[in-house]
Formats: sequence, structure tokens, C-alpha cells
Amino acid sequence: MSSDLGITVPAKHQSFLAFDYGLKRTGVAVGNRLMKSATPQGTIAAEGEARFAHIAQRIKEWQPDALVIGVPTHPDGGEHENTLRARKFGRQLRGRFGLEVYEVDERYSTTEAHALGAKDADAAAAAIILEQFLRSLP
Repeated sequence: MSSDLGITVPAKHQSFLAFDYGLKRTGVAVGNRLMKSATPQGTIAAEGEARFAHIAQRIKEWQPDALVIGVPTHPDGGEHENTLRARKFGRQLRGRFGLEVYEVDERYSTTEAHALGAKDADAAAAAIILEQFLRSLP
């Protein structure tokens, strides 16, 4: 199945865990293909290996079919340092947990979360990223 994002997402991938990656905080959301909606699941306030222990707990709890990460870019779509960090994070997730990882352009997701009055902007941004991804699926 192709999406508007130019990626193919197998129909067997129904449930997803999404991450809004940051150096100190990583927002988390869960959602599914059927409802095409996402729910914030709080933010992981940890770095390095500690972050992956928390992620492992979330994966065990939610049993997602695949993962989604937000990849930030400049307004013109150009890459910057955090683009590379987010992509590295995606590769680490794939390697550690053996799940497919889909990337979504996450420009302005945190700004949108703040504009919506989110108490946990990072988790709300993860939900925005995941809903954008889910809406792109057939």
C-alpha cells in the first residue's frame, strides 16, 4: 500500500507507536490504521541508553506493528543537524527492536501542539506526527 508520503506500508501494519525525538525529551503517541487517530502517551525524559529502556517498556505495553518517527527539516525542506539525529534514532529503533520504522516530515508539529494548548507538547507533537502518517495511508 502506498501512502501520500511516497512510502509503502503493508496492510498487516495496523498499530503504530510514534516518537517526536528530541535530545532530552521524546514524545510518544499510539494509534491505529482503522481509526486513523493517535493518542499522546506522555513524554520520555531520558537520554542515551536510558531512553531505550523506556521505549522498550512502551513497545512491550502497546505491541505495535511498526514505529513512526518525526524527522525535522528546515522550512524549505533542507536537512539540518536534528534531521540527521532523528534519522539515526530511527535506525537505532529498527536495529534494537526489529520493527519497521517510517519517517514523517514533522515541521511545525511542536508549534501546532503548543497552539492547541497541549500540556505535554512533545507527546502531542508525536500524536500530530502519527495522525499525519495515518491520514496518508489508503
